[in-house]
Amino acid sequence: MEAVSGWRLAVSGALALVLLSGCGNIEPWVKPYERQALADPIMSFDPNPVSSAYIDHVFDAREGARGANGAAGGGCGCN
Repeated sequence: MEAVSGWRLAVSGALALVLLSGCGNIEPWVKPYERQALADPIMSFDPNPVSSAYIDHVFDAREGARGANGAAGGGCGCN
């Protein structure tokens, strides 16, 4: 019984070493020539960033207490 648990421990330790060895890769995962695909506007979470920025500005101007989205200025709308 004890030989089986020692064998399982050795196998699980070897498996953990094999899985963790993939984390030590020195080369970048995304090559410089592949980064242009990640910078494509279709990869952004917001499909309309200009209109979303305008709506955020309107909400910031209307409610002075909001402003948690990074906009500067007060509640009066004057930036």
